[in-house]
Amino acid sequence: MQLRKTMFVGLLSVTLLSGCAWFSGEEDVVTMSPLPKVDNQFQPTTVWSRSVGGGSGDFYSNLHPAWQDARLFAADRRGVVKALDADSGKEIWSTDLSIHTGFFSRNRPAQLSGGVTAAGDRVYVGSELAKVYALDAQDGSLAWETTVAGEALSTPVVSDGVVLVHTSNGMLQALNEADGAVKWTVNLDVPPLTLRGESAPTTAFGAAIVGGDNGRVSAVMINQGQLIWQQRISQPSGATEIARINDVQTTPVVVNGVVYALAYNGNLAALDLRSGQVMWSREIGSVTNLLVDGGRIYLVDQNDRVIAVDTQGGVTLWRQSDLLHRNLTSPVLYNGYIVTGDSEGYLHWINTDDGRFVAQQKVDSAGLLAAPIVAGDKLIVQAKNGEVYAITR
Repeated sequence: MQLRKTMFVGLLSVTLLSGCAWFSGEEDVVTMSPLPKVDNQFQPTTVWSRSVGGGSGDFYSNLHPAWQDARLFAADRRGVVKALDADSGKEIWSTDLSIHTGFFSRNRPAQLSGGVTAAGDRVYVGSELAKVYALDAQDGSLAWETTVAGEALSTPVVSDGVVLVHTSNGMLQALNEADGAVKWTVNLDVPPLTLRGESAPTTAFGAAIVGGDNGRVSAVMINQGQLIWQQRISQPSGATEIARINDVQTTPVVVNGVVYALAYNGNLAALDLRSGQVMWSREIGSVTNLLVDGGRIYLVDQNDRVIAVDTQGGVTLWRQSDLLHRNLTSPVLYNGYIVTGDSEGYLHWINTDDGRFVAQQKVDSAGLLAAPIVAGDKLIVQAKNGEVYAITR
């Protein structure tokens, strides 16, 4: 069943993410909104660009760079990991994690997936082949590699001396930061059909908060791997398996003792960090990460509306609906603006006060899938073809 589920979801992931329903008739098939016309209030500038291997190609992958100490770390699906100078884009080192199969044979792809994480003196990345790699941040040499319980589709998270990895079969595992040894494993359960991807945990006060494919948010003690609480924020509903998908695929956000979490086909919910009790919830579904800033939650819903809601009760403050079904990335906050990318390779800059467009920029025709990241005074974007761009306002 697991193999059938994985293959099926692999074929349907792009369709599900774009909101298409294959089995509901022609009337339910959606089309991408035309590119909105924007009178730029400023002109974003590309400072440099650099290729990092072949990118993710036609595969769904959330590979995105990491930033630390004026350096960027980026990877492609095949196994190339590079360190770049954040100011100039100059390559500092390059490592190839593809699998050697023989002297006269081409290496097999490492199938890197999820995001790259930089923490301390290490760089971490997982793979669809159930591997997690730790590289030396100074020279790219391999510090350790560990086989985990399943595909490592989420971004590794480092906290309290461990590397937390959420695998495709619903296992949350803690690896020793020093040598990669598995310290503990918690089974978060997986329903028969899920979306492609997993929630990366967030950490607060010694706990790992993570979403599950079963519509629940769980809190786990980082030191012992003991479950503290579980709370359901999404109930499966609908006549078909696809309609009943209710993954909490997004990374929860913790602010001032409140956990904000978001489910596909489900709810945006605010939970008490200590007890997991639901403080309020709204019927908004998504598969992209949300961000919280200044008493507001910014998110992209299933149909690619960009929405701002109040943190106190989830009241909608504004809604930008001119980007429907453009397969938007998770939003980021950069220089006071919301920025999101789309599958045609455009960046859209949105005013946080009223949701109006302030700028638009074509970055790469290969398209954007992973969210941009903020690196000091620069916005870093990795296109699907592996090209990394540094942009300033």
